[in-house]
Order: sequence, then C-alpha cells, then structure tokens
Amino acid sequence: MFRACLQRKIHPVIGQALFLEYEALFGREAPWKRCLLTAEERRWLFEDFLSICEWTEIYYTWRPNLRDEADNHIIELAVAGSVDAIITRNVRDYQRQELKFTDIRILTPASFLREFPCLP
Repeated sequence: MFRACLQRKIHPVIGQALFLEYEALFGREAPWKRCLLTAEERRWLFEDFLSICEWTEIYYTWRPNLRDEADNHIIELAVAGSVDAIITRNVRDYQRQELKFTDIRILTPASFLREFPCLP
C-alpha cells in the first residue's frame, strides 16, 4: 500500500488524529520486529508518505457513529476528504455505523489490492 501511495497510484488523506496514530506506530519497535528498516529509515518512510498525503481538516464531527469512539475520526476524515474508500483491517467495526456514508467503501488491504491491483 505504501508503494502505491508513493507511486501516486492512490491518494491518501491525513488529518491531525491519524497523523498522531501513524507517528506513534512508526516510532514503536514492536510492530517492526521482522522489518529490515532501521528506526531512522522508518522515519524517512513516514516523512515520504506524509509528503504525498493531502492534509485534511475536519470541520464537522459525525458523532456518535461507531461503537469504538477512537475510530470515528477516520469516518470524519473520509467525509472531509471526499475519499472513495477507507482501507482497514477493522472492517467489522465500520460496518456497524449508525450514520451510513454510502459513497465511502470499507475495504481490507487484501480486497483493495484485488479490486485495484496497484502494485507490480
């Protein structure tokens, strides 16, 4: 997915809350145990990824919507950024929205890549 973003085949949006989540993820060692990238290289990857993201401000909150309050900012970011899809492994929680945004599809990474084969 990162490769497709960096090749500008998909156009990610990012806002304050998602930025903080990604920053924390890239800074932790545990998720990267089997990765060959050093901490510095991960930081470079994160910065390269950020350089192609469209910074999106959220001006309206859609609450309550999801059972997990921590996920609501993703729906709000998707609406504010006029995205076509949210790509997540957490599909189940997004299928239980109180408010339905029918223009935004919820896809797993695998289903997204099957439907839109971006990578060589």
